Amino acid sequence: MGLFSAARQGRKDDAELGKGLWRRAHDRFTRGLDRYHQVLEGVEDEALYAELLEIANELSTLSGRVRQVCVEAQRRAPSEGLDIPGSLAGVHRALSTAGNSLATTAEAAAMLRLAVGPVPAGAESVRRRAASVLEQVNDAEHRLAESAATD
Repeated sequence: MGLFSAARQGRKDDAELGKGLWRRAHDRFTRGLDRYHQVLEGVEDEALYAELLEIANELSTLSGRVRQVCVEAQRRAPSEGLDIPGSLAGVHRALSTAGNSLATTAEAAAMLRLAVGPVPAGAESVRRRAASVLEQVNDAEHRLAESAATD
């Protein structure tokens, strides 16, 4: 991404996500996804790489969904600071947990990458952690929808 396109994206993010809580939740998820891809670059075993790549693709599809949740949350409860709005506290908690789970998914992938010899279970530990990320993103979307129904 060039200098000008990065600046343009930053302005778009500021407009859609604000500079507070929702922006931080989105950026944390994005950093976790970037970290997972960085780990993937160092995998030498082709079979393991293929498994981890499939998981990476699944996680990448969640990025757009996380952005949509954060944009909608910013629209409903604009945030320029770190105060969590009571009506969307569950949404924030689910997004925060998803970001943390994504970080542990990247960590699990890194541990597999560093394993000596064949890995008997393949990427099963990474797949389990990635499944929890999906559950938490689903939870954030569900909580956001519930919040809209009560407003």
